[in-house]
Amino acid sequence: MKLFDQTWELFKKEVVLEWRSKYAFNGVLLYVVSTVFICYISFNLTPGFDKSQGYKVVWNVLFWIIILFASVNAIAKSFMQESKNRLLYYYSIASPHAIILSKTIYNILLMSLLSTLALIVYLLFFTNTIGDPLFYFLVVILGSISFSTVFTMISAIASKAGNNGTLMAILSFPVIIPVILMLIRLSKNAMDGIERSLSYGDIGALCAINAIVIATALLLFPYLWRD
Repeated sequence: MKLFDQTWELFKKEVVLEWRSKYAFNGVLLYVVSTVFICYISFNLTPGFDKSQGYKVVWNVLFWIIILFASVNAIAKSFMQESKNRLLYYYSIASPHAIILSKTIYNILLMSLLSTLALIVYLLFFTNTIGDPLFYFLVVILGSISFSTVFTMISAIASKAGNNGTLMAILSFPVIIPVILMLIRLSKNAMDGIERSLSYGDIGALCAINAIVIATALLLFPYLWRD
């Protein structure tokens, strides 16, 4: 119960700080809307492209590229923006497990909200070619969870190094690439309206990756915290 209480209080602190400043949310939302609008203008410069065979593939891949960079912008600074004095204060009042769990849960909720808004904006600008909208939405939520767990853990590790940006890119690359490939394949199946049961294997693999990342974060973060 102590871990749950600490996690809940730290999570509320994250929400209150974001609600007061809205820095991450507004910044990433502006990035998503502006990027989608630029892509929309670029697509309109090629008349008839939305009726071509490659339109669905480009539509899908472009959406995940936007979500990927939005995730990096929203989550990468989870620990990097914390001052040393604040981290020292956290060290005295909460366990490291509660801190990493609260950050992960907050980032999952933030990215789920941003991804949902991004999908809505995306559908407003571009022709809807999704065969199974509900399954596509579930894949988007699953992708938000995957990006949040991976980048939160990498942010915690990179925050202890001097060259944070470079280290985060190096550490996240081998983990995020298979995640992106599975998400693109799952979302393509949803766009084509393929039977959902054929995608259960990839969904299980994504859930396993998320579980491994969270377990690894819970094991490693207490040792990182001591430094």
